[in-house]
Amino acid sequence: MRDANVDANRTKGGRRPSEGSGDAERSETADGETAFEPDPERVRFLREIADDVRSDSSESRQVAAILYRVSDLYDESGDTSPEEIYLNVRNIMRIKERGGRER
Repeated sequence: MRDANVDANRTKGGRRPSEGSGDAERSETADGETAFEPDPERVRFLREIADDVRSDSSESRQVAAILYRVSDLYDESGDTSPEEIYLNVRNIMRIKERGGRER
């Protein structure tokens, strides 16, 4: 169930009018890691999409969880990295392949 406001706020290129190329939101730290600048609007937008795709299926819940984790990159209080997100998603997929966690 797509929110009409999400689509209405998009331009033909797929970005909201206020969005730039995204290059300005990232910088490199002294240790060579990519730092993501806090962006409350991006956090809100990613979490809105996550809420939109979440349903009863485990796959939709996993996609929503991934989107929430990605939004943490731009959350001022978030403490994650693309590597941590990747490792977490990889672990989830491996568990899913094996049929779930053993209880």
